[in-house]
Amino acid sequence: MTGDVFDPEQLSRCISCGFCLPACPTYAMTGDEASSPRGRITLMRALQDGTLPPDDATLAEQSSFCLGCRACEPVCPAGVEYGSLLEQWRVHQWRGWRRPLVARALMVLVEQRWLLRLSGLLRRAARGRAATPPQAGPAPAPAPQAAPGSAAPDAPGAQLMLGCVERGLFPAVSRAAHALAPELAAPTAQGCCGALHAHNGDLAGGERLAERLGEDLPGTIVTTSGGCAAHLASVLGRDRVRELSTWLADRPAGAELRVGGRRARVALQDSCHLRNGLGVFAEPRALLRQVADHVELPSAATCCGAAGTYSLLRPKESRRILDAKLDEIEAAGVDLVVAVNPGCLRQLRTGLRRRRSAVRAVHLAELLTRVEAP
Repeated sequence: MTGDVFDPEQLSRCISCGFCLPACPTYAMTGDEASSPRGRITLMRALQDGTLPPDDATLAEQSSFCLGCRACEPVCPAGVEYGSLLEQWRVHQWRGWRRPLVARALMVLVEQRWLLRLSGLLRRAARGRAATPPQAGPAPAPAPQAAPGSAAPDAPGAQLMLGCVERGLFPAVSRAAHALAPELAAPTAQGCCGALHAHNGDLAGGERLAERLGEDLPGTIVTTSGGCAAHLASVLGRDRVRELSTWLADRPAGAELRVGGRRARVALQDSCHLRNGLGVFAEPRALLRQVADHVELPSAATCCGAAGTYSLLRPKESRRILDAKLDEIEAAGVDLVVAVNPGCLRQLRTGLRRRRSAVRAVHLAELLTRVEAP
């Protein structure tokens, strides 16, 4: 009997009702019960009580096959914290040298703070102290469900998280965010938030890095990454963390994005962890509607296949999920598709370029800095 892999209280919540099945991308792909949240929790229970041996092939496959998108959580009437259970599962399945080599390499890489700082400097990511907060216009809306006493949007100490991978791959995102919210400081010495570790079988490492980042960035942390926001909030608390769209909410844009002399048509791809973990999805849409014609994609709330390291660890399945998403985007007749997470941005840009599509993928911060006076 294994007995100590999962939190027993969390594991016992599942009532096997099946509400999660239609929400699960891998179940939709295969129709296999084992590839659904309900089926995977059945496997977790079998591991916990010793019915299945720890080295069972199905356990290894399903812990890897799951996207970790947490789409099952909002539809679960029993409040199962599936994302937490998956992280506990991977701690067990991916311990030591069982962790995929790509994940191990990335985890070592993002812990090199000097390398992250050098990458940001060379790629010209945002940097510098906070500017004087703007005096005109209404103050940004508070974060959803923020705890009493949380820092106000223009309070001293609010700082922009630069991200680890984002600093090197998409430095324009932090520059755009800093241009939109110059009241945020952007210190260059900050490290990784630990989301990569938590999602790849190192919960202790993920918590350690999040706590250290909280020390690096005292006060309110504003991030341009939905996945990082959800992880940081789980460790530091909701009152410490703000995703960019919630920080900018209710700031009047006073301009619009135009393409070919007309108002641009834009779609949004939700960040799975931002939407399913923190319940943030209305704010980025509200910002888009200020500056463009927002087109709601039928699958906007479902995973694009990026899922952190998933696109690297399971490229075949990731591309299959992405291809269906790209078909939908191109059929919608939009000019741009907007992401609020760097992993999603990379996934969408890669796929659209591969197709030589006329649609372009941009981060929300980049789009908001491109607006023209009406």
